Amino acid sequence: MAQAPEKIDPAPLGQPLAFEFSGKTAKNRFMKAAMSELQSSWDDKDLTKRGIPSKELANLYRLWGAGGYGVILLGNTMIEYDQLEGVGNHIIPSEAPFSGERFERFKDIASAAKEHGSLVYTQLSHPGRQVTENIQPHPISASDVQLKGSDFGAFAKPRPMEKADFDHVVNSFAHAAEYCYMAGFDGVELHGAHGYLLAQFLAPSTNLRTDQYGGSLTNRANIIFEITDAIRARVPDKSFSIGIKLNSTEFQKGGFTVEDCKVLCAELEKNNFDWVELSGGTYESLAFEHKRESTKKREAYFIEFAEMIIPELKKTKAYITGGLRTAAGMVKALDKMDGVGIGRPAAHEFDLPQKILDGVTDGAIKQLIGEDNFMMTNAAATIQMILAGLGHQPFDLRRPDHDKVFHRTVEKFWENRQKGGVPGPLYIEGLDLQPYGTAYAAA
Repeated sequence: MAQAPEKIDPAPLGQPLAFEFSGKTAKNRFMKAAMSELQSSWDDKDLTKRGIPSKELANLYRLWGAGGYGVILLGNTMIEYDQLEGVGNHIIPSEAPFSGERFERFKDIASAAKEHGSLVYTQLSHPGRQVTENIQPHPISASDVQLKGSDFGAFAKPRPMEKADFDHVVNSFAHAAEYCYMAGFDGVELHGAHGYLLAQFLAPSTNLRTDQYGGSLTNRANIIFEITDAIRARVPDKSFSIGIKLNSTEFQKGGFTVEDCKVLCAELEKNNFDWVELSGGTYESLAFEHKRESTKKREAYFIEFAEMIIPELKKTKAYITGGLRTAAGMVKALDKMDGVGIGRPAAHEFDLPQKILDGVTDGAIKQLIGEDNFMMTNAAATIQMILAGLGHQPFDLRRPDHDKVFHRTVEKFWENRQKGGVPGPLYIEGLDLQPYGTAYAAA
């Protein structure tokens, strides 16, 4: 029989969190972590029609905005039409004007997410070598180290970035940040984790360069600070926050290490980063595969690494994301961290923070899908977000009947994606979908 979650006073999670450099304050310690919603437009031939956020995506962020989060991150926002994490990503290309349908949709997302006082940031990302070759057969990276043996698809061998590439990438990040500022977001988070482009520069295993972007950690981090300087040149408003997501560890030989992260965090604080979100793992070495029993008890996958890193931070705030499921685990994480990031559980319960703060629940629902089955829990989060965006009540994956329908749905969902189409539409058989907020009748 499963052990009941430990009872604990959730009040510490409801405390405001002030960001030193922007002067802004989050209403509590919860962060809705970035995910890939895959709910934006796609066109095989006309690249300019890709990545326009759907109205359903704004609906989704309205739900999170009402759900009690102090900070909400718009997930995995790409900056190139053909450099994507996946089909259906939303995109802010470097030539996108501050007007038109794309811009209005981003404005809608910011407005919807902020309705209840959350701070709303856009996570900006470039996949580097982590773009499947059906989308980009000629990727760029720090070096020509190919990603192989991944469950996420086939990836072409990248070429090392040259000066023109650096100029373009830096400008694209800066333009996207200004675009977000103009659209009403409170700031941006640079995605420097999980094996994406900035992480490829930080890790010696993927950065074999001998120029000013390789070798020492200072050199490997140069691209991050060039992007930061370019953003601040375009957006001089000091209230516009910059944060970053970093791997506390990569769990692989030659990867970005805890000591690297510790040193880098000190430099980030010198450069007025409002927060660092600590996570871990890559496509090649998923974080859950490395959990110790002691870590499982503490829930947060990366807390033992974070504890070695955060003493360097005096003004920059630290969030931890990955593994947190119970109020007790979240409160205990605040003994060391400033805030907690909630990812996949946020796709099943959009109001999880509010329910925890109100004492309605002691933690996230426990699905029948095993937590260590990353591919399936990731698919579940994707489908739940699509359902909620469409105005449907998500599956209750504690129930065997819903779990069975879900598995049939996900098979058809990914079949469509493998054919090169946009993920979905959802083919749901055996379940009468209910409007969002309406509980399903007992089986």
